[in-house]
Amino acid sequence: MRIPFDSLTLSAVVYDLQQLIGAKVQRISQPEDHVVVLGIYADGGEAYLLLSCDPIFFRGHLVTKRPVNQPQPPQFCSALRSRIDGARLSRVEQVGFDRILVLTFEGFEGEYRLIAELMSKHANLVLVDDKDKIIGVAKPIGVTKSIRPLLAGRTYTPPPFEKRPSLLKAKSGDNLKEFEGASPFLAKLIDALPNGLDVVQQTARAAKFSPVISPGNGAYPMSVAPLGLEEFSRPSISIALEQHFSQAVPDYKAEQLKSSLVAQLNRVLLSREAAISDLSQAKDAAARAGGLQVQAELVLAYGPGLEQASDKLEAYDYDGNPITIRLDPELTYLENANKLFEKAKKAKSGKSLVEDQLNRLQTERVDIDLLLSRVEKTDRLTELETLRDEARTRKWLFQTYIPAAKKEDRPYEGHRIRELIGPGGATVLFGENSTSNDYLTLRVAKPEDYWLHVRGSASAHVVIRTNKHPEKVGPELLLYAAKIAVMNSPSKHSGFVPVDYTLKKHVRKPRGAPAGTALYTHEKTLHVENK
Repeated sequence: MRIPFDSLTLSAVVYDLQQLIGAKVQRISQPEDHVVVLGIYADGGEAYLLLSCDPIFFRGHLVTKRPVNQPQPPQFCSALRSRIDGARLSRVEQVGFDRILVLTFEGFEGEYRLIAELMSKHANLVLVDDKDKIIGVAKPIGVTKSIRPLLAGRTYTPPPFEKRPSLLKAKSGDNLKEFEGASPFLAKLIDALPNGLDVVQQTARAAKFSPVISPGNGAYPMSVAPLGLEEFSRPSISIALEQHFSQAVPDYKAEQLKSSLVAQLNRVLLSREAAISDLSQAKDAAARAGGLQVQAELVLAYGPGLEQASDKLEAYDYDGNPITIRLDPELTYLENANKLFEKAKKAKSGKSLVEDQLNRLQTERVDIDLLLSRVEKTDRLTELETLRDEARTRKWLFQTYIPAAKKEDRPYEGHRIRELIGPGGATVLFGENSTSNDYLTLRVAKPEDYWLHVRGSASAHVVIRTNKHPEKVGPELLLYAAKIAVMNSPSKHSGFVPVDYTLKKHVRKPRGAPAGTALYTHEKTLHVENK
């Protein structure tokens, strides 16, 4: 049973904070987007007040650990520092019996109020001046998003209350749902206690709290044992809340991160398996290159004796075994032979590239599977973060969710651009026709990416993604990309083929030139040996 941060809990926090009235704010930090921590100097020591408008872990209480600042303070943090740093805390109030905490500060520039609206997904932190003008908002809300916009420069208006009477005014037999501050959890606790309503009201009015922490459930300002929950007493509600959230927040983050990692790694694993299947088929086709060569030679040998428009050739191979070769009856025997020769050349030329890519993907599939297994075996946030960083380094994670592409939003706007995984997991792109080459070079490639092209001949434009670090691209990756340029050029059957490479920033297309035309400078040349 999850114990909420409700109105009774906030009442206990307000009681804790009364000891800080008159204290001076001397440090303000925003360690997370939705969390602000005020360092308040009082009685020769420093206390830390944490306020969170997180939609799940919204809360406010004192903490003992000094927070770590973000490298660049967010705008809301800057607004707080400019107005209340050095000011003194003059009042601490709870609005009615609702989950709204108001902290009033007095400084050299006047009075400011920091309002913590601790209401689930609507939780927010707002800084206003003495005329209710909003100075800063942790989660700005625009005029199109709500009937109650919260933006700097506008006048602050409180949340639209339901005008319900306070729970402190309820009587035995009343429907507690009609009273402000009666959370479902508190209503259950009241129902489980003898004279439960009187006990809760007396506890709140007299501020006679008995804080407890219930492991795995939460913290509360009075006993939760009547609900069958295990509990341990604590000196203050702030200590109980800090202990609970110091475990609950990392556990939740770990659960979310683990779920995300498992889903993303499984998607990457599935994509690698699909690619491996395609490459395996291509490898099988390449393995048939020798057989196609033999068939072409047999068609040449037996062709003159064939009847016109034959759809097959019955012959014997070089080992004396009978063989049936399918023919296109609309072609001559010479045309059928040339067609088979071309298929054999094509299969043979791509064999080494296919095998290299297949071996790399098979190795990577094993690595992804091992990392996925490590993710599934741990629930520790620090370990999961380390595994996430490893997966990012290997380029196995998507930084943001990308919805399924619509027909008009196809990858590369529908241009025929192929993606391959090169040595070290690098991304290598190449265009399959002249317009795709143009798009790849002029629209996709970044200035610091490597660009390759067969020297003095037509070829695919090939791009190596460098992520702005071309110095990290090694000879193996350059040679791999050069082979792709050769395999997608008329020179793919030549013995030695020169391939130029340079940074994309040194490549341009002459005005009015045909698609696929490029001029480049600062090039170096690799010589690719075709085997």
